[in-house]
Amino acid sequence: MSPAEFREQIAQLTAQIAQRPLNEDLDRWLNAEHGAQSASYAALRASCEAGVAEGWLANREGGGLKYGRIFKAADDLHGFSVDVVDMKDIAGPHHVHPEGEIDLIMPMDEGATFDGRTAGWLVCPPGSAHRPTVSQGRALVLYLLPQGRIEFTA
Repeated sequence: MSPAEFREQIAQLTAQIAQRPLNEDLDRWLNAEHGAQSASYAALRASCEAGVAEGWLANREGGGLKYGRIFKAADDLHGFSVDVVDMKDIAGPHHVHPEGEIDLIMPMDEGATFDGRTAGWLVCPPGSAHRPTVSQGRALVLYLLPQGRIEFTA
C-alpha cells in the first residue's frame, strides 16, 4: 500500500457519498454497504494499519494522540480531506464540523469505542461538535471532512 493507492481507494468511496447529505441516512447506508463485516471496511482498515505502521499515516504526535492529514480536500476526492488519528483511552480536542464529518472507526483493541460507537461508520451532521473520545483501548479513526473544514474551539 502506498499513499497514491490509498488516495485512489478513498476516491472510490467518496465518489459514492459526494452528493449525499451528511445525516443519519448516510450513517445507516455506510454501515450497511461498507460496515465492519464488509470487504470494503477490511480493505480500508488494512490500508490504515499499513500506513500507520509505515509512518505515512498519523505521523504527528501531540496531546497524547497521533494524527495527520494525509490529503487536503481535492476534486479527485470529491471535496473531502482525509485525516487519520491513532488514539488510546483519550479525548481529543473539542471541535465543530461546519460541513459535517464522516468517521471510520477501526478498533485495534477488542471493545474499543469512538464516541461510544464500535467498528464501523459515524456521520456527524453539519454544525455538530464533539470532543472525539476513544475508550476501552486503542482505535484508528479515519476522518473525511467536506472541504477540509474543521473549527477547533478553546
